[in-house]
Parts: sequence; structure tokens; C-alpha cells
Amino acid sequence: MTGDSNYFIKLVQVNGGKVSFGGNIKGKIVGFGTVKIGNLTISNVSLVEGLNYNLLSISQLCDAGFRINFQEGICSGTSKDSTQSFMGRRHGNIYLLDVKPDESQCLISIQDEANLWHRKLGHVNMKQIAKISVNKLVRGLPILSYQKSDLCTPCILGKQVRNSFKPINQVSTNRVLQLLHMDLFGPTRTQSIGGKKYCLVIVDDYSRFTWVYFLASKFETFSYFKKFAKKVQNEKGYVISSIRTDHGGEFEN
Repeated sequence: MTGDSNYFIKLVQVNGGKVSFGGNIKGKIVGFGTVKIGNLTISNVSLVEGLNYNLLSISQLCDAGFRINFQEGICSGTSKDSTQSFMGRRHGNIYLLDVKPDESQCLISIQDEANLWHRKLGHVNMKQIAKISVNKLVRGLPILSYQKSDLCTPCILGKQVRNSFKPINQVSTNRVLQLLHMDLFGPTRTQSIGGKKYCLVIVDDYSRFTWVYFLASKFETFSYFKKFAKKVQNEKGYVISSIRTDHGGEFEN
């Protein structure tokens, strides 16, 4: 069975029921016919909608008089009159058929479309490809309509960022110092008179009270936090339970 009607030399359209694929997906049989690949002619081939692979039945080949031989890594088949033969090589748990085309067959197809050349040229943006095409900077690049509005799924996924968390209208903690949010930004473009270029911000999740410390270097983050932790725990009478940061080096180290 196959999903490509271009392989058939004879094809009769029928309503032949359905074929089950993996994942409980079913494809509709829309035709039966004969397929010719190289010197191999295969009859009773089903044309199945949605099938992305070409599947060859060994039992049906044996019923047609072929002699099939399986060895380690390869398989071969020959018809009764030795006019037809094929060779297959094992890839994983399947054997892929390797047939030589007839001299009269041409298996090369040329397809020119903007999205195809976009992928061939390493997903360059369409505006740049249009400029290359107009100026004829690449040999063989056809003059097509390269629209900026053309969508490319890999480009969208590559540039996609994680969605922001939805705001929470209620406080998720029960007391002060249960959860602290910490962040460090800098170096600032202009340092203070005292030589400070970084700013450590600490926010209590329960009270939203904010502490701000100015640092000369990000390496001072831990020493400032140690002093802050002792002071605030003594003042509030509670122990800091957890801290949430962006996992920057100043916090992880």
C-alpha cells in the first residue's frame, strides 16, 4: 500500500474501506492498481489516504511467485522467471527496498516555491531572499514572489518565547518572610558617588514590602543577603522559608 498516486501505472478508484495506522488513526482506501518501480511490477497495491510510507507485503510477493531470501542486514527477492528482482537493506526493524530505475525513468523533479527556497537557504527571511533573487546573487535561484507574510513553522517555534504567568489577585502566602522574591540588576550606565553599580531588590510576597540594597559588585550579593537575613528575622520574629530568584550566577554560586 502507498499514499502516493504517482507510483501507479494502472489505478482504479474504489471505496475500499479503511486501514488502521499506529495511534488508532485510520486511512481510507481510495484505489487499487499496479505499481512499477525499476524492473519490479507490483499488482494489487492499495492507495490509502494519509499514508506517508510505502509498505510492501512479503506474503503477497510469495503468493505472486517471488522467492524471498532474508539474511543479516539484507534481503532479496526474485520472480519465477528471474525477470524481476529487488534488494533491501535493514534499517532498525524494517527493510527498505532498493531498486534500480529503468533507463527510461526520470526520478528528478524540480519544484520552485518561496517556502522551499527559504528552507534551502537556512531559513533566511523572505525580504533578504527577494533582494538576492532580484540582484541575481545566487545561481539557480528563481525569481519568485517572496512575501514577508509567508509563515514558516520552524521559524515561529525558534522565535517563540514562554508565555507570561497570569497575574494572581490573591496572596498565596500566610505570613511575612514565608517567600521572598529577589533580583539583581546592573551594572548601571552611571555609577553612584560611592561607586555602586548594582541594585539588589528583595520583595516579601505576603506584605509586598520591598528592600533595596546598592552594591559595587555582584559578588557582594551573598554577604549583603546574610546581613539582611539576620536583621529581618530578628525584627519580624519569623524564619525565611523560601526564596525565589531567576537562578542567576550571583544567587547560585
